[in-house]
Amino acid sequence: MSDRRPGFWREAFALRGSATPHVLADVAIFGVIAAAVCALAWWIERQFGLYVGIEVAPYEIAGAALGLLLVLRTNAGYDRWWEARILWGGIVNQSRNVAISALAYGPDDPQWRDEIVRWAAAFSHVCRCSLRDQGPGPELTELLGPDRVAMLAETVHMPSRVAFEISRLLDEGCERFGMDRFAFRQIDAEKARLIDHLGGCERILRTPLARVYSIKIRRFIALFLVAMPFALIHRLEVTWMIPLITMLVAYPLISLDHIGDELQNPFSTENLSHLPLNDIAETITHNVTGLLREETPASSRT
Repeated sequence: MSDRRPGFWREAFALRGSATPHVLADVAIFGVIAAAVCALAWWIERQFGLYVGIEVAPYEIAGAALGLLLVLRTNAGYDRWWEARILWGGIVNQSRNVAISALAYGPDDPQWRDEIVRWAAAFSHVCRCSLRDQGPGPELTELLGPDRVAMLAETVHMPSRVAFEISRLLDEGCERFGMDRFAFRQIDAEKARLIDHLGGCERILRTPLARVYSIKIRRFIALFLVAMPFALIHRLEVTWMIPLITMLVAYPLISLDHIGDELQNPFSTENLSHLPLNDIAETITHNVTGLLREETPASSRT
């Protein structure tokens, strides 16, 4: 994956990966509401001679409070996204550690070594499937074979089953091949950390931000934008500019709200900027299976 990022103007007008397509309808609705408020105010003044409008000062205070609330919510969502990335970094490291320790301290039996490396590589794939509520994919069939994948598909929690298979192989290494018990404890501890990292991801997935917080912020945004034309109606010489200005204000407010909502679940492919779990899992598979392919044959090791 390249580290080069697009230029300023390319990202400034990008639609792919942007919140813009998701918020344009809501922005347009507030523009229509602003136009209706202007028309209503004009009709009331013509018919009854009543001045329709409010002072700008309350908007300055309300705007500052609304901006603070949106920043806090966006930061809360980003914290969840970043924590999920840290947890998946742990899954990467511990998967490598399981494979490295198993190959370094485990028995020389080729079948045992091949199996434990494949199960270690499979853990990240089943975590991805579990977090996205998906069934096993073709990459698991390539790693484990159709029979084992069918067995995984029938289990209640696939990552736990993979962890169990790793534990079974470690026990077999001790009982059948005489693997050192210290090595057993070391690899088993690495396997346990894999489950810990997955548990952290499941906590993020199952515990979204409090819905009452989202409701209040969106209600605040709606009231702020609906009332905005009343503050602008006698302060602009060109009345038709009021709906446009309302939409220009609505766009960043609704976009920030949408981004904060999207960041709550960093695993779903339906959300913007979701974590690239497929790429991470493939990287783990390439790393650990590469160790197996590149290791020196047992007969030539000293």
